[in-house]
Amino acid sequence: MTIDRVIVRNFKGLKETNLTFGKGVNILVGDNETGKSTVLEAINLALTKQLNRRDAGYELHPFLFNQSIVQEFVQRIQSGSVPSPLEIDIEVYLANDPALAEHKGTNNSCRADCPGVRLRIELDENFREEYQAYIADTKRIRTVPVEFYHVDWRNFADQTLTPRSKPLRPALVDPSALTNTYAANRYVLELARDFLTRMQKVDLALSYRRLREVFQSDANVAAINKELAKQKGVVSDRNLSVALDMTARSNWDTSVTPHLDDLPLTLVGKGEQTAVKVRLALAASEACELLLIEEPETHQSPGNLNRLLAHISERVGDKQVILTTHSSFVLNKLGVDATIMFDGNTGVRLRDLPDSTKRYFMKLPGHDTLRMVLARRAILVEGPSDELVVQRAYKQMHGKLPLEHQVEVISVNSLAFKRFLDIAVLLDLDVTVVTDNDGDPEKVRGKYAKHSNRKNIKVCYSRDAGLRTLEPSLVAVNGREAINSILGTNYTDDGALVAHMAANKADVALKLFESTGDLAVPEYIQDAVS
Repeated sequence: MTIDRVIVRNFKGLKETNLTFGKGVNILVGDNETGKSTVLEAINLALTKQLNRRDAGYELHPFLFNQSIVQEFVQRIQSGSVPSPLEIDIEVYLANDPALAEHKGTNNSCRADCPGVRLRIELDENFREEYQAYIADTKRIRTVPVEFYHVDWRNFADQTLTPRSKPLRPALVDPSALTNTYAANRYVLELARDFLTRMQKVDLALSYRRLREVFQSDANVAAINKELAKQKGVVSDRNLSVALDMTARSNWDTSVTPHLDDLPLTLVGKGEQTAVKVRLALAASEACELLLIEEPETHQSPGNLNRLLAHISERVGDKQVILTTHSSFVLNKLGVDATIMFDGNTGVRLRDLPDSTKRYFMKLPGHDTLRMVLARRAILVEGPSDELVVQRAYKQMHGKLPLEHQVEVISVNSLAFKRFLDIAVLLDLDVTVVTDNDGDPEKVRGKYAKHSNRKNIKVCYSRDAGLRTLEPSLVAVNGREAINSILGTNYTDDGALVAHMAANKADVALKLFESTGDLAVPEYIQDAVS
């Protein structure tokens, strides 16, 4: 059972979102505040009718609604209009599966005949009159009056859902849920409960009940209750005693504390807590068909993250996984082709990259793929020395370093330029390549011919065959005397100075970057940073 599509309207930061997903692992990436986490929350809400692990009906508040839509709604009312009541609408379209036949229908905005779930937070018609009276007072209306709202939870066959009739069970793994002891205990225990068989849960409940009964029969407890009984008539006309809670609200899963090596879970590192949650959710294969993971890299060292990702890859099986990340390591390790670039409305999948490019990034997870994907603009250079000179040129032209303008200068092996440009083409990213001509400008032109005519891609290199690399280009535009002054050298021959610069690339680039006077920049680098 897998999700094919999710449509979200007016939920938190998501105005109108339409995303498609594939089988297996789906990696959702995007800039901060685009709503990646909200997508996971929306999916979990639609499939469980829960917010913050409670029934959504008890968790309604005005900030669940997209605030820009709310502002428009309030302004229209205050201007004398009577807009339709706002509502939140989340639709989860499921892949056709005979086991989901009872959930198949057209109760969705696309009118598609398929299985699925639709959750709406909408005006309760039983309170229509009260709602109309409330919004009639234009001075009072400031937000959505959720007191008159309810949660409508149905499948695409237009049948009301219950926790027992929902079509599939998700497991939402969010490291931020480990902010306190109670939350950590509840989170892991709920996953552990999914892992246990029904008979094991019954056995655990019976053992817990017997434990409470043993407490009552303890001699010390009996003696205390005997003393308390003497207070009858003083504090109450009934007998006062102490006992463990025997009601349903005090079950084993509200009182038992998870341990690792006899140490309470909340006292181990948060990285280990996150790993335990992910592994438990994967192990609960019979109960949870969908795994939603919020930034698995949280609290993880590189070594532990590598082991966790390997575990996910090995154990995912028939599960569908949707996770968010800001880590290139996660993206490349789990598969560039599983990546969905999300902008808040829709997503572009990287699975359409050439196979050789996908394999390249999966084998070399150290490359900063996401730096380019998430940047407003990226400048690709051949090495650290070129990076420093380009940064200096950018600051000299714009008054600030590139990163202050959300421009990433990324050092890339020249052989990998075309791999990165494959991603730039697919996602329509603004990318500039700064490369040496190696004595053959025509060869460079031919190499990047298919990219050079694209508006979003620019390839910059010296057209002078005699200026093979950055070093002779710098000497040519600045003169030997100026470069000697910056570097503290006294070469009397251009060739010797260029040889020195080439042999000491890092030190030379750093001195050029830190120099205080104006530095003449080769034309092709000026073009790159303009």
